[in-house]
Amino acid sequence: MRLEKCWFCSSTVYPGHGIQFVRNDAKIFRFCRSKCHKNFKMKRNPRKVKWTKAYRRLHGKDMTQDSTFEFERKRNRPERYDRNIAENTLKAIKKIDKIRSDRASDHIKNRLKTGKIQRQKEARKQLEQDIHLVKAPLALAQDSSLRLPKIKVNVSQTQTEENQAMEE
Repeated sequence: MRLEKCWFCSSTVYPGHGIQFVRNDAKIFRFCRSKCHKNFKMKRNPRKVKWTKAYRRLHGKDMTQDSTFEFERKRNRPERYDRNIAENTLKAIKKIDKIRSDRASDHIKNRLKTGKIQRQKEARKQLEQDIHLVKAPLALAQDSSLRLPKIKVNVSQTQTEENQAMEE
């Protein structure tokens, strides 16, 4: 059973499913559903459509380079069936799937870590600004560590002739 990839969204197209489009130059395009086929006919770029695999890889939302992807490559060379090799292959597939899922979850955690740090900074800044809402005013007056340092700004009072004329 040959599983093809959708040209637009890179999802799997099972036998008997999807749409196949053959261009005049004999290039074959396979689509998993009419949504992908319609977007192709509208000449949309898969790298700019947010729900496609190409967009997710281009913008760092999915893993792009990993050694486990080597096992998923399409091989056109037929292999002679051997029960031992098939058994070992099935065991290896399970291990590879586990490794890939672990690496994908690590990738997601690392990707979301920056947003978490940013949210913590914003929360800390807001807490510093609105500490009077959390602590009682008397407690703020007694404990100087809870107050923000006051900054003195010197403003020069030089006025030009034009400003004096406008004031009069």
